[in-house]
Amino acid sequence: MEQFPSLTQKNRKAIRYLVVDDSVFARKNVARIVESFGGEVVGEAGDGCTAITEYDRTKPDMVLMDITMPQMEGIEAAERIVRAHPEARIVMVSSVGYQENIVAALQKGARHFVQKPVKPEILYEVIKYVMGEDAVAAATAAQEN
Repeated sequence: MEQFPSLTQKNRKAIRYLVVDDSVFARKNVARIVESFGGEVVGEAGDGCTAITEYDRTKPDMVLMDITMPQMEGIEAAERIVRAHPEARIVMVSSVGYQENIVAALQKGARHFVQKPVKPEILYEVIKYVMGEDAVAAATAAQEN
């Protein structure tokens, strides 16, 4: 896997992620990618209802959430999380890249959208963008190669 400079919070602590997808394989893949960026997965969920509970329990810095899931879709879960926590940073990660789904997700409070299959270089840039000034990329890893 390509090496990326560690992406941390300004205080140099790891960015804490909640990974939400009904596919265990997809969750593990996204978790592996964000861990390669120096992130910490603090929770996982397989549906929108569990995502809400896990958000309240873990208070992550960022949520990476699928759209199509059982019991509660990701867009509804994102809306509920943002309603309760306006500061929540949610990135939708889905293979269902229909324009109306993306627009709906953004209107309900998601900050960005990443198409599956997830490309690490795209996810890295999206995380950097969504974290904004709260994130710092370590320059040392990029200079080693």
